[in-house]
Amino acid sequence: MVATETLGDRVVFMRESLAKSQTITENMVSILGSFDHRLSSLETAMRPTQIRTHSIRRAHDNIDKTLKACELILSKFELARQAEAKVLRGPHEDLEMYLEAVDQLKSINQFFTSNPKFKTTDQALTRVNNLLSKAISKLEDEFKQILTSYSKPVEPDRLFDCLPNSLRPNAPSANQGDAANNSSEQNNKSAESTAYKRLTLMPARVIPLLHELAHQMIQAGYQQQVLSTYRETRSNALETTFRKLGVERLTKDDVQRMQWEALEAKIGNWIHYMRIAVKLLLSEEKNICDEIFKDIESIRVLCFAEATSNSVGMLLSFGDAIARSKRSPEKLFVLLDMYEIMRELQPEIEAIFEGKACAEMRESAAILTKRLAQTAQETFGDFEEAVEKDATKTTVMDGTVHPLTSYVINYVKFLFDYQSTLKQLFQEFTGEDPETQLATVTGRIMQALQNNLDGKSKQYKDPALTQLFLMNNIHYIVRSVRRSEAKDLLGDDWVQRHRRVVQQHANQYKRIAWSKILQFLSVQPPGGSGGATPEGGPQLSRAMVKDRFKNFNIQFEEIHQRQSQWTVPDSELRESLRLAVAEVLLPAYRSFVTRYGYTAEDLERMLSEFFEGKTWGEQKR
Repeated sequence: MVATETLGDRVVFMRESLAKSQTITENMVSILGSFDHRLSSLETAMRPTQIRTHSIRRAHDNIDKTLKACELILSKFELARQAEAKVLRGPHEDLEMYLEAVDQLKSINQFFTSNPKFKTTDQALTRVNNLLSKAISKLEDEFKQILTSYSKPVEPDRLFDCLPNSLRPNAPSANQGDAANNSSEQNNKSAESTAYKRLTLMPARVIPLLHELAHQMIQAGYQQQVLSTYRETRSNALETTFRKLGVERLTKDDVQRMQWEALEAKIGNWIHYMRIAVKLLLSEEKNICDEIFKDIESIRVLCFAEATSNSVGMLLSFGDAIARSKRSPEKLFVLLDMYEIMRELQPEIEAIFEGKACAEMRESAAILTKRLAQTAQETFGDFEEAVEKDATKTTVMDGTVHPLTSYVINYVKFLFDYQSTLKQLFQEFTGEDPETQLATVTGRIMQALQNNLDGKSKQYKDPALTQLFLMNNIHYIVRSVRRSEAKDLLGDDWVQRHRRVVQQHANQYKRIAWSKILQFLSVQPPGGSGGATPEGGPQLSRAMVKDRFKNFNIQFEEIHQRQSQWTVPDSELRESLRLAVAEVLLPAYRSFVTRYGYTAEDLERMLSEFFEGKTWGEQKR
């Protein structure tokens, strides 16, 4: 019962507590509502003050920003004023400071360009740009002045001093100098004689200045001015150097009008000019251009191409005129010389004239090389035809070696100094084995010569002299081949075959020249079987003996008179021929000799005078 009352009491207490809590909450809400109303009224009252405070703060911020912008603008104006003072002094006094001023002007220009909201922008930009233009213009003047000062033509002697000793004009012979020089010194000289010295066209200290000037101008948009100044200055120096050296621009017609001796000298000089141009002048010109315009790829190759194109064109035009001029046998060797130097220089030409801007010069050099090769090959073919068809009326009255023979043999010998070049030509144009082709062509030239000699031999009225002439000439050919590199190409079979031809002509000579006179020494009576009569056989009558001796003497006098004027120039061949005649004639004469006519000793003495090329007056004396 008590427990029930206690629980009821608690419930009542809790109800009363909740009622009180609700009342408190409602009172609290009422109070808070009153505060909110008061705060709202206060905020309304404070708002104008807040607005004014914010505006004041923003105005202060704007003033700060404006002051800072003014300070920045004023600093730019001050920098521009400082830069202007340096620009007015010019770059010559202190180039480094001047270039700093140019950089400052560029920076100021960039500042005003990127801040167009400033009211002073247009006026400031105009002033800075005018000042910058003036600064760059002075840089251009400085670039031109420095470049011109150090772009003087090179004197020929300086160029010659850079050549290997063996290529210098009037180089002293290797035998000159102190005889006491040891082998080590001689080896050093030998190495020096093949080395090119580097040619210095411009002091090294100047090149970085030119590089910086060019760099600044190009960055400022003055690329065309840089290109024009460089092209004009360097090309003038290079062209004047070439003219001082002796290079001249010649046309095909100019070449055609020149005497061969003068033209040959000019060709020899041109070969030297090509070496000097490529190995010294152009290679160093490229080094300078590469250094001045390094990191400026857009203009580097173009500047070099335009600075050198006129000089290269002048050089190559002469070679082209030679290659296009009328062909003649004597031009073959100079054509081969020219072809050799172009082949030798081709790798360097390819390296020097790199890039698209230099393509025309590379192609011109390659075209000239090919044209020289083609003309040389055609001239070689012309020579073979000219040998066979040579119609010169020159007749060697004594049957000696004809000038054509010695000319052709010397020509062929000289050709073998150009073996590697000729093989290169054959390989380039035919694709066949060059050694086989060279052997074939050489053999054809030899055959063409023999064909021509056969025709010339028919000019002689005396058939014995015809045989002597052919013997002399073919012997000269064979001996020359045996002593030259032609033997390796033509082979031993060719040599042996032609030696037999020489012997055949010698035998023919003996038969034609001496068969008739030997009949007068026959002891065979008329109507006999011929040959020597055995002892105890039929005898000639005294009248017949006398008549035969008389005819023999007359005939021998005629032969002696005639053949003493003939010539066998080779001493071994001459003695061999004399011996061959004596071996036939003397035994027959000794067996026939009596107290009438020449003695055997007289006959032998007179035979020794054969083939000496004596005139009739000399014989009489």
